[in-house]
Amino acid sequence: MSSENLEQFQINYQAGKTAFERGEYRQAVDEFEAASALITPNSRRGGEVHIWLITAYEATGQRADAIAVCKQLARHPDPETRKQAKNLLYIMQAPELSRRADWLSEIPDLANLPDSDGKFRQGSAGSNSNRPKKRPEPEPIDLSQVNTKDNKFIWVALTVIGLTLGGLVWFSL
Repeated sequence: MSSENLEQFQINYQAGKTAFERGEYRQAVDEFEAASALITPNSRRGGEVHIWLITAYEATGQRADAIAVCKQLARHPDPETRKQAKNLLYIMQAPELSRRADWLSEIPDLANLPDSDGKFRQGSAGSNSNRPKKRPEPEPIDLSQVNTKDNKFIWVALTVIGLTLGGLVWFSL
């Protein structure tokens, strides 16, 4: 593989990962396909880009393409890639479980709410909700009223610790 191809592969691979992480799955598929064309498919990097391509295919709804790539990768020379491909294939071919209706929470369609009703809107142009709320200033503390008298607690605690350690040393002999 020439250095130009390797450089272009890295560019496409990183662009695909970035697009995928931003939720731009169609662009991620294009970038991963371009990257996979520039690298040997049986290499470790070839396996990595194909794993990403599988997830991008799945995200765009191209499950048949994702399963086809998974089946190819199940015979990949790299054991880690082969393991990931088999796991993904197992997940994609698993039957979809039926869910009871009472297990699901319905999210209402907010598009039908009237725009003029202010109680349904979180913010508006005249609202102060975008501004950070100021916290009230705490009352200043009068330090002349703070009790600074020594209550000897620290000396009692140190004495108890010393006696405990001394006892442990004495009885361990």
